[in-house]
Amino acid sequence: MPAPYALGLTTANEHPESHALPVRGTLPPWLRGTLVRNGPGRFEVEGETYNHWFDGLALLHAFTITEAGVSYRSRFLQSSAYTEAEAEGRITQSAFATDPCRSLFERVMTVFRPQLTDNANVSIHRLAGDWVALTETPLPVRFDPHTLDTLGVVDYDDSLSGPLTTAHPHRLPDGTLYSYVVDFSKPTSTYRLYRLDAATATRKELGTHAVRRPSYMHSFAMTERYLALVAFPLVLDPLDVLLSGTPFIENFEWQPERGTQIHVFERDTGTHVTTVSTDPMFAFHHINAFDDGDALCIDMAAYPDATIVDRMYLDALRSGWDDVEMARPERLRVNLKQHTATRERLSDTGIEVPRIHYAACNGQPYRYVYGTGNRTPGHFTDELVKIDMTTGSAQHWYADGCFPSEPIFAAAPGSNAEDDGIVLSVVLDAEAERSFLLVLDAESFTEIARAPAPQAIPLSFHGQFLDADAPLQGLHR
Repeated sequence: MPAPYALGLTTANEHPESHALPVRGTLPPWLRGTLVRNGPGRFEVEGETYNHWFDGLALLHAFTITEAGVSYRSRFLQSSAYTEAEAEGRITQSAFATDPCRSLFERVMTVFRPQLTDNANVSIHRLAGDWVALTETPLPVRFDPHTLDTLGVVDYDDSLSGPLTTAHPHRLPDGTLYSYVVDFSKPTSTYRLYRLDAATATRKELGTHAVRRPSYMHSFAMTERYLALVAFPLVLDPLDVLLSGTPFIENFEWQPERGTQIHVFERDTGTHVTTVSTDPMFAFHHINAFDDGDALCIDMAAYPDATIVDRMYLDALRSGWDDVEMARPERLRVNLKQHTATRERLSDTGIEVPRIHYAACNGQPYRYVYGTGNRTPGHFTDELVKIDMTTGSAQHWYADGCFPSEPIFAAAPGSNAEDDGIVLSVVLDAEAERSFLLVLDAESFTEIARAPAPQAIPLSFHGQFLDADAPLQGLHR
């Protein structure tokens, strides 16, 4: 029997023209802008199917809020992964856990000219003057946030090599980006940290760290003084990914005996400060990080191991999630003088796709985090949570048959309190077979408005609220 949210894991139609939506409740008069979300929207090509939730072809969604009300549109990202699949009627590019059937010659040639997918289905970010869709390959795809038209892959310089990056770069108020790439090589691979200039979109390498077996990392930490890579013991031999012929993620092995390595670098210079070890763990998403005297605090949505990666295969996910423990907020506290690390659980409330008041709190001590949770065993996302990281207590929003996506905070004009604003989420109503835009008051975490969309929107990953008056507000990891 399929899971009740399985409708959110099926292919959707795009709606390229703007549709006016009815609104139930009252929207704040100051709320003007566009919520743009990114995620997989197509899970098969002709008779071929993608294996993993992370593989689906990218579909962008936009909910625009004006004085006239709320409107909706969606477009498939016109990546080469999408256009080639459309033209050839088959999956043509390798993905996270799907590898198309290729001839022996094609497999051998990929060793010398690796093909990186531009199916940027993970997140939305601002890169210099462009809005881009991102994934874990270093191929940002530009798009128009108003029409959702695809504008092409960003043409990076070749000074920083590496097939793997993060879809969650960090951003300073002036637009400067920090990120990293992973360069797979034998006998050693290299983590390369870089800074991207907001005006020129040029990248400058800050620092490097060599490792024999690179880790799968989905995000990283930044504070006022430091950058930190948390390398979980889900690792690979680089030669395997080139020669095995298996999908990318299946080349990684869980080796808990390695523990979790935390590599710390000075943010301004890239100088390696320390590498410390702690117990084995796994996480997709960092929550926040900040400096505390001689310590570095790194908060994450942490799992005990990497089982979650396998449970995101579409067959498993569509059948239910009852045998997987939800991530919990944990703090890694790195003592930079003693070169040690400790772990502390901050709440027993489960959380994923965590979001904070990024503009005010990123890299700073903070109090609140918003995310999705699972109040019902077997449902991997059937509630929204707001966790007080100082007490561990939580507030919840849920409704029968409803499955929310990542909650995004937007601050009220002139706000002083950390949670003075609203939270936006796109929620699948499985019984009604359609989705709706949900608006919560961030302080009370109660519903104030919703706007139903014209279709069931596939469960998506990440998004941004593009404030009409302050377009950079709300940017996240």
